Amino acid sequence: MVFILDPSGIICLIATYGALIYADYVVIQWIIITAMPLSIWAPFHVVLFHAIVLLVFLSHSKAVFTDPGIVPLPSNRPFSEIPSGEVHGSEWTVCSRCKTHRPPRAHHCSTCQRCIRRMDHHCPWINNCVGEGNQKYFLQFLFYVAVLSFYSVALVLGSWVSPCTECNQIVKQTQWMHTLILMLESAFFGLFVSFILMDQLHAILYDETAVEAIQHRGSYRPNLPKYQLLSEVFGPGHPISWLLPCAKLKHSERHKPCVEDV
Repeated sequence: MVFILDPSGIICLIATYGALIYADYVVIQWIIITAMPLSIWAPFHVVLFHAIVLLVFLSHSKAVFTDPGIVPLPSNRPFSEIPSGEVHGSEWTVCSRCKTHRPPRAHHCSTCQRCIRRMDHHCPWINNCVGEGNQKYFLQFLFYVAVLSFYSVALVLGSWVSPCTECNQIVKQTQWMHTLILMLESAFFGLFVSFILMDQLHAILYDETAVEAIQHRGSYRPNLPKYQLLSEVFGPGHPISWLLPCAKLKHSERHKPCVEDV
């Protein structure tokens, strides 16, 4: 487990959980209880909404605390005594800032102060780098936030189409204020994470991280099948299992149960 002591990242973490808690409050108090107290769909929406919220929390916490692929620092002997071609291939490079040999596609993160394997970018919303070890959880977080956002928009629209007829004017005004804020919040985050999700999927399918795109390196392995590229990120299991925020299974562990270790 890792945790980066970055002030901007910690602020973004607080803002993320604050937005989720507020959305849950508005949906339950001002949509489910106020607008549809006698509806047969109310229990369904409560269960489904909280199930998605749970998946958001699980995937986000995994993205935050999972090692993104930190390259270990040399410990056995001084950095100057380790020849670059002693063990590693010609594609290995030397980082002048953290003084370590790093594998291909690893890059130094100025926020984490370490080299990260297959680093895509540093994301303040998870207070961590997006790299080889946690990109799966980052994609799941984006996906479930998008689903939750558009689900919230649908619930808000439903409450506006069928408002509470027995509520007094003060309750109606309060409900309108909270649902309007939730609508703006959900629309913003829904579109925001959708664009990032599409960008991440494009980077995986064309095998080019954000760092490599900035450097104009092109696809690292242009001839690999798209399914294989996705499997490297999500694991070798069935694509349905890619939606579960649990550890990636190795090829020898395909038939073992996937146990959540958050």
